[in-house]
Amino acid sequence: MEMPDYSDYDGLGLAELVAKRAVTPAELVESAISRIERHNPTLNAVVYKGYEDARALAKGDLPDGPFKGVPFLIKDLGMPVAGWPRSHGSKFARGVIDTEDGGLTRRYKAAGVVPIGKTNTPEYGITGTTESAALGPCRNPWNPNHIAGGSSGGAASAVAAGIVPLAHASDGLGSIRIPAACCGLVGLKVTRDRTPNMPDGFDYALGNVVDNVVTRTVRDSAAMLDATGYPEPGSPYPAPPKDRPYVEEITRSPGKLRIAWSSETPSGRPIDPEIQAALERTAALLKGLGHEVIERGLGIDYRALFASRGPAAAANFAAGMARLIELVGREPEPDELEPLTWASLKAGRRQEGPAVMRSLQETRMLNRATLAAFEDIDVYLCPVLGTPVPEIGFIDPVNLEPREVNRRQGRTFPFTPPFNFSGQPSLSLPIEVDANGLPIGMMFTAKYADEATLFRLAAQLEKEAPWKSRRPQVWG
Repeated sequence: MEMPDYSDYDGLGLAELVAKRAVTPAELVESAISRIERHNPTLNAVVYKGYEDARALAKGDLPDGPFKGVPFLIKDLGMPVAGWPRSHGSKFARGVIDTEDGGLTRRYKAAGVVPIGKTNTPEYGITGTTESAALGPCRNPWNPNHIAGGSSGGAASAVAAGIVPLAHASDGLGSIRIPAACCGLVGLKVTRDRTPNMPDGFDYALGNVVDNVVTRTVRDSAAMLDATGYPEPGSPYPAPPKDRPYVEEITRSPGKLRIAWSSETPSGRPIDPEIQAALERTAALLKGLGHEVIERGLGIDYRALFASRGPAAAANFAAGMARLIELVGREPEPDELEPLTWASLKAGRRQEGPAVMRSLQETRMLNRATLAAFEDIDVYLCPVLGTPVPEIGFIDPVNLEPREVNRRQGRTFPFTPPFNFSGQPSLSLPIEVDANGLPIGMMFTAKYADEATLFRLAAQLEKEAPWKSRRPQVWG
């Protein structure tokens, strides 16, 4: 049965319909499939269709989790699903089929979701736009001429289009927050190790990358983190425990927060005037809600921080590729990796042990300055992007030289990486839209392990700036 109002429900809303027997999980799966078939030719958000597996799962005994029966999509990068391919957005990995579910995949299924496919991602998740030689560009439902962001671009595009209410995403330098901002969604980069991907995630060892979801509502984000964000006995560095469920936090007042805001960039280059104006309006909105709002940057040495990470990040990528090469059984051919990927791999293979260890040491010490900036504030506000959402092809990892790709990325996405390095929770909210009708995401970052404050503030802002009523061009 086709549900004409399926896309108007968030995940918890659909699960409530299932609980009331107003709809079956099987019917929800068919609604999601119909929307993939309708919109994917335009968006290219879903790159693997696991329809028959989803239909079989939906007709069986699903766990009584908070999202029982809700269709769900998994990013095609680093998340094993039994019997499904995992391409990493690369021609080289096209033949990889996982034999069992990964640890976080099992957690999602325990929450009751029904995975129906995998979403588009750039090659190895490297860029902030989802445009690869292997999978092709993923497009933004608000305007398909524009990017959906990356590296969780397929997830964000599918959720924004109403194909599913929430989808798996991951973030190593901004890959949840950037696509959430581009596509008008809620996107939380959680505290380091809040959602352990055990026993997978070898390349997560540096602590930069986290998994979570992109959603259309704050409550879906809270409920899924409640379902997946707990340590395992083997978790080497579990995140500090929360005081109460996040679905309770969103019902609580944030109180009077001390919020600093700034548009300072690592390069010192001003951001786009339209983004600056939206930032200033957001600061005024927060002040009007009773918060103490001050204009003040983090005051950190961005250049030193980013430079410190180079050798360790390069070596980490080469180590991850070595594992994939073992799995595939051969080295990649010249045409199986994009120019930026080849450059990253060659740089990683050149690193030596002392340089990598110095890199880790320096980043650790520089992170102290980032964390110290939060000693007298509760939240730091800045934009997610420094420019309006770019068009497809502006950041083109397939055809542009690697140096030019990174230059354009640095100008477009200047704000997100420091909080991957420090491990702090950082949240993109779709506060405004620009003159062309494309979303403008604002980023709210809290103290280490303090997702609770972000959820309380996000719930308050969701009521004051109700983005849920906005609809993109490609919808439902």
